[in-house]
Amino acid sequence: MVTKLQDKDNFLVGVISDTHGVLLPEAVKALEGADLIIHAGDIGKPEILEALRVVAPVLAVRGNMDWGEWTRDIPETEIVEIGEILLYVLHNANELDLEPAAAGFRAVISGHTHRPSIDRRNGVLFLNPGTAGPFRSPASIALLHLHESTLDAQLVMLKS
Repeated sequence: MVTKLQDKDNFLVGVISDTHGVLLPEAVKALEGADLIIHAGDIGKPEILEALRVVAPVLAVRGNMDWGEWTRDIPETEIVEIGEILLYVLHNANELDLEPAAAGFRAVISGHTHRPSIDRRNGVLFLNPGTAGPFRSPASIALLHLHESTLDAQLVMLKS
């Protein structure tokens, strides 16, 4: 599925993943002001998406731990188009079955590993916000700043 969003000069995308049924108040606060929130899977329960929708519109993909009736309308992958920028979203980057640069994607957003990372390969931004769930590893989210045709990401470590 392709989601087209309003083209404007500045766009802020909040990126969260691996909540596993727990939405930390610090994560919600860090996502305030986002134009869109992307949840990169392992949501845990539908109430997580409902709570995020209070902050901003939400786009989510299904993770390997998301199953049941409530997940049937959540895709495994998603394409987001913001102006000229294409983002590819999936839960596990190891399951990427295309060459992002050749397909025209500027960023690949994933979760799964619970380890936050920002990496650039062949001109493509690979972003994993880490886990914002109930784990011992430090909780984190990411913010993706789009300004005209530029794309920058930052990790936000949460106090949890």
